[in-house]
Amino acid sequence: MNRKFNVGNIAGAVITLFIAVLVLGPFLWLLVSSFKTDAGVITYPPKFFPEEWTLKQYKFVSRSIPVFTMLKNTVIFSGFVTLISVFFDSLAGYAFARMRFRGRKLLFSIILMTMMVPFQIIMTPLYIEVYKMGLLDTYAGLILPRATSAFGIYMLCSFFEGLPKSLEESGRMDGMNEFRIYWSLMLPLCKPALVSLAIFHFMNNWNDLLYPLMLTSSAAKRTLSAGLAILVGNKVIKYGPTLAATMISLAPLLILYIFCQRYFVEGIATTGAKE
Repeated sequence: MNRKFNVGNIAGAVITLFIAVLVLGPFLWLLVSSFKTDAGVITYPPKFFPEEWTLKQYKFVSRSIPVFTMLKNTVIFSGFVTLISVFFDSLAGYAFARMRFRGRKLLFSIILMTMMVPFQIIMTPLYIEVYKMGLLDTYAGLILPRATSAFGIYMLCSFFEGLPKSLEESGRMDGMNEFRIYWSLMLPLCKPALVSLAIFHFMNNWNDLLYPLMLTSSAAKRTLSAGLAILVGNKVIKYGPTLAATMISLAPLLILYIFCQRYFVEGIATTGAKE
């Protein structure tokens, strides 16, 4: 039995190492290649490590596009959308899960059906609406249409439904109103789900290309993804600067995931364990 146990452990370790190499390999190649020269990026046969380490690709990116301004815009856009959307999603999720009102099921079904509508269908009406409100090429025009999401409402509604009803009953006996029950009793118990949803929102908005590219027209308000698209699509593709710009875009997300990984895994496990 010990021999079988050891063989199983070794096999599991080998499979885990193989999967880790498959997952981390492209990222490590991107990181290393961003420090290569133009000739080193396209050389054949390809070499993993550069013969000459250089920062010229990052310098080229900083000269070609206002990368730090676009990075600031991306942080503002993604950060405010995440905070506002998580707040409104939690409010709506609590209302659908714990409150009983007329038309609740119909309204919740309509919200879920919006998840099946591709963005390409609503992008023209959305553009016209933002244009008539005078919010094109502004932070408000980027943030307000993303103030809530059907996915977030559904996710938090499922989480709230798994909490014991005795909590809100005890709150009502103590004289709490509905918002106080939501804010003081229910919301603190949803911390793993809220962090998981915040990571999803932040990642989706950070990497979004079509939406900010449609609603912005100047480099002063464009996000990093839009700036990267402009850099890539400018007549001739420069692979070295493209890799460096991609690395700049990925680094904040990687740092965020490293610090929030525990909450992310805990939120998924807790949500999936609901009876």
